[in-house]
Amino acid sequence: MIIEGKISPYKHKLTKLFEITEEILEEDFSNVNVSLNFVSEDEIRELNNNFREIDKVTDVLSFPFLEKKTTEKLINFSKEKVDGILFLGDIVICKNKAVSQAKEYGHSLEREICFLALHGLLHLLGYDHIEKSDELVMQEKAKQILDKFGVVR
Repeated sequence: MIIEGKISPYKHKLTKLFEITEEILEEDFSNVNVSLNFVSEDEIRELNNNFREIDKVTDVLSFPFLEKKTTEKLINFSKEKVDGILFLGDIVICKNKAVSQAKEYGHSLEREICFLALHGLLHLLGYDHIEKSDELVMQEKAKQILDKFGVVR
């Protein structure tokens, strides 16, 4: 997977996390692109307000490029490739919110960044948490991936 954006110093960790995600979800992330950026509280509040009509700071937002269901495999989206690359979408993380949540939950900032990036990626892959049953599926996948990755609360 190609991860573009302002993600230093987390690029190596997030690349490894996304490789584990690929393995557990039994997907093929070769020639797949994701944009991931850290933004300020003001920027994420503006995005949240503009795209979701929620005027408050949030921790992570995802903007999927594909309309993908969890049961669909990425290989089925070959028509959407541009120059051989499939663009999944954008993930935006508010770093200040991640810092405060890491303190609040009593774990490392690295764990919180990994959780938020994974949460965003799962949304790009069609997972959601609107319905309780979908939320449980998404949480279980995230737990499997984070456990294998080795970041714990």
